[in-house]
Amino acid sequence: MPPQTSWSREEVEATVADYLHMWLLEQAGQSYSKTEHRNALLQKLNGRTPAAVELKHQNISAILMEHGWQNIPGYKPRGHYQGMLAEVVTERIMRDRSFDHAAEVAAGRPAIVPLVTTFEGVLVESPKVRHAAHSTRAPYFEAQNPLLKRDYIDREARNSSLGKAGEEFVVAFEQHRLHGLGKKRLANRVEHVALSRGDGLGYDVHSFDEAGRDKFIEVKTTAWGKETPFFLSRNELEFSRAFPKEFHLYRVFEFRKSPRLFDMPGVVERNCLLDPMSFIGRFS
Repeated sequence: MPPQTSWSREEVEATVADYLHMWLLEQAGQSYSKTEHRNALLQKLNGRTPAAVELKHQNISAILMEHGWQNIPGYKPRGHYQGMLAEVVTERIMRDRSFDHAAEVAAGRPAIVPLVTTFEGVLVESPKVRHAAHSTRAPYFEAQNPLLKRDYIDREARNSSLGKAGEEFVVAFEQHRLHGLGKKRLANRVEHVALSRGDGLGYDVHSFDEAGRDKFIEVKTTAWGKETPFFLSRNELEFSRAFPKEFHLYRVFEFRKSPRLFDMPGVVERNCLLDPMSFIGRFS
C-alpha cells in the first residue's frame, strides 16, 4: 500500500515516541541501535521509507535544538517541519518530567579528559552555514511552562568541568599535531592560558602553526552533536576581530563518547550565524 502524502497523527506520535525513547537513552549514556529502532518504527507506519523516517527524526532534532534542548547526535537538525510534529513533541515533553530531569542531569554531569591513544580522525570539516529561512517556531516557544523555558544548551555551556576537560583535550591535540610536524619545541610551548593566566583573555589555548606563528584558540565543548549551538562572549568575539589571522575557534563535540573537533579560523561571524541572546539596560 503506497504511503499517504501527509503523516497521520498516529504516525507522528509513534515517530516522536521512538525518537524521545532514543533521546532518553542518549542522556543516560546507555547504548541503543538506531537501525533497530527504525526497523521497529517502520512496522507502525503506513508504508513509509527509511529515508522518510530519517527526515522526521531530523525535524525533531531541529524542534528541540531551536528551543534549547539537545538533539540526538547523528540526526542533523532540519527545519521546515509540519506544525503537528511540533505540537506532538511539545505534548510529550510537557507531560513527562523524565525528559526535564534527564536533560538537566546530562547538562551538568562532570567530565574527565579521555585517554586518547591516537588523534587520527579527530579533526573534521566544519558545518556549512545555511542561510535559508527558518521554519515558524514551535508553539511551545511562547508557552508559559517552566520546563520549556530551561535552556539546557546554556546549562551545558556553564558546565566548568566539561569546559576545562575540553580545553585540556585541545592542548593534547595541539601538542600531538606539532610533534607530528616535527616541531617538538613548539609542542612543548603550547599553553593552557585559561588555566595559567585565567579567563577573560578572549581565548583558552596558546599554540602555534608550523612556521611558529601564534594560534589563539578559543575552545567550545559539548557532549552533544556537531551542530549544537554554542555561546560566545563579547570579549571573545572582539578578540577574533582584533586578531583574525591568529584566532581559531575549536568546536569540540560528542566529548563523552568519541571527541572530535572542527576549526573555525578568523572572525567568528564569517563562520557561523550569530544571534543576540541578551541585552543590557542602561540609563546613560
